[in-house]
Amino acid sequence: MVAEPIQVLRSAAAPAAPAARRARLVIAGATGAMGNEVMRLLVGSLAFDSTEVLASEPMTTGLRHVHSWVAPAAEPGEWPPLAADTAVVMFDPPRLFYGRERALWTPAPQQLPALARWLRVGGVQTLAIVMPHTQMRLPQALKQGLANLDEQAIAALGFERLLIVRTAQKPSDRAAPNPLAAVAHWMLSAFKYMVPSGELPVRAVKVAEFVACALRMAPPGIHVAAPETVWQASQGQVRAEVARWLEVPGEQPPAG
Repeated sequence: MVAEPIQVLRSAAAPAAPAARRARLVIAGATGAMGNEVMRLLVGSLAFDSTEVLASEPMTTGLRHVHSWVAPAAEPGEWPPLAADTAVVMFDPPRLFYGRERALWTPAPQQLPALARWLRVGGVQTLAIVMPHTQMRLPQALKQGLANLDEQAIAALGFERLLIVRTAQKPSDRAAPNPLAAVAHWMLSAFKYMVPSGELPVRAVKVAEFVACALRMAPPGIHVAAPETVWQASQGQVRAEVARWLEVPGEQPPAG
């Protein structure tokens, strides 16, 4: 069937259907190996229409749809609102030999409640709080997790989804049942220099993948990833471990 010229003209003049607006992302603490990998994965996923990275001084990002938002000198509770849908907060200290990271704003642990309230005022519905991937990168105030901060106050702010990703930590070995077993365990520990693939150190890129999968798959609610969960995911199939943690139906592999 040949289209009439009048039909072609009408189709060309018809307004195009509006494209669905994608979410807007805010990243606080995009420093260190963890911040670099999280930003790379989330920006590269094209799931967000724009990304605002909090900075302490003006800077040029060089990435499409990524902008720096200079944080005022005041505390987060006094900042002007910034419209966004999703926010990721990290605490990895900046690597001083990276000039770009020295210009980024990294929150202090005690600023988290005020920062969460500021994000909520800007319309953020999904908040992910990510601890450094190794214990040595933890600030002193976070050595015991977020116990010294008011997690209940953050949860009460009304976020649709709140994700807290703890620092990865290998599950502790069971205590030896008797002294002979303890001696045998000590003798066999001499061969631990031969590290199997399941005992490799946690890499920032694996934890970043864990965060990216969680942001895609998490249902509404509060979800806290235990250190053992993050460590297990970093050793193998990240998506499967995230699905198991979140209890997402249809995503988990069959047992065995």
